[in-house]
Amino acid sequence: GTFLHAAVKLNPRRNPFLLRRPAASAGGAVAGVQLTVSDSELSSRGFAVRRTAEGLDVAALNEVFARVGFPRRQEERLRRALEHSEVAWLASEATGRPVAFARAAGDGVFNAVVWDVVVEPSCQGLGLGRAVMERLVAELRRKGVGNIVLYAEPRVVGFYRPLGFAMDPDGIRGMAYYRSKQNQKQQ
Repeated sequence: GTFLHAAVKLNPRRNPFLLRRPAASAGGAVAGVQLTVSDSELSSRGFAVRRTAEGLDVAALNEVFARVGFPRRQEERLRRALEHSEVAWLASEATGRPVAFARAAGDGVFNAVVWDVVVEPSCQGLGLGRAVMERLVAELRRKGVGNIVLYAEPRVVGFYRPLGFAMDPDGIRGMAYYRSKQNQKQQ
């Protein structure tokens, strides 16, 4: 199952997205969020930027989930989740299949939780995870969402820190509701 390891929250006081970077290294700003690589640069590298779930091959996304060690999802339930989520993903321009993906769910006004950040293992280390996270956060910030949180395994918390996320910046401790093992056996 999924375990809560670390609650990580976007910390506006330490948000590097809001710092101005030299134009030569910047990919442009979206909703005040500085992109480290532009959509056109990603395209020149063979990746198409997508900001909606339209055209997303859910079966192919499930394959990426499996390759990174996430549980496979029932496709119909995953489609429903996508209908209620902000998404950012990169598709291989050669195949149209997803190579990097992130989604957030929330109220669309105050709060959002980031889920399912994945990068195809053969594409890891290319900055694609950062690219989808920057775009996802930019869209949330554009909508005025100020409280953006995520749950991360301890081994990947370091990935999120340079993106402006901090461990419990306000002393908040994340909690999760889990059905007891007894209840799970009965269902």
